[in-house]
Amino acid sequence: MTDSSLDATDPRTLPGFFAALADGTLLGGVCADCEQVLLPPRPACYACGSRAVTVEPQSREGRIFSYTAVHTPPPAFAADAPYTVAVVELADGGRLLGRVDADYADVSIGDSVELTVREPTAPEREAALDYETDWPVHVFEQQ
Repeated sequence: MTDSSLDATDPRTLPGFFAALADGTLLGGVCADCEQVLLPPRPACYACGSRAVTVEPQSREGRIFSYTAVHTPPPAFAADAPYTVAVVELADGGRLLGRVDADYADVSIGDSVELTVREPTAPEREAALDYETDWPVHVFEQQ
């Protein structure tokens, strides 16, 4: 598939990525030249610049690579603060940022987590851009 054929249904776009996620599939781009895993997928590799990117299902299991607590969130999420956000290195090698369903004090680098997907809450829909309101929300749960 060439870049000129990209549209919102292509999983190398955010709408396509979230549509697949809503259907229960986590997709990642895999660079044919350097094997970098891109999450979410994109048409070009950010590691080497190649446009030879295929899209493949990815594992939902991974480990906390880095994390932080959000104490001053956007107004729509003020009631949730503080909450934990992490970069998770998935079993297939890609890294994905997401919220962790655990208190900051209960999270450590290397903890096993699994990606879950749910419908957005009312505050999440309120904070979303118009075209994002129906996108699912991904959350990492400790294992």
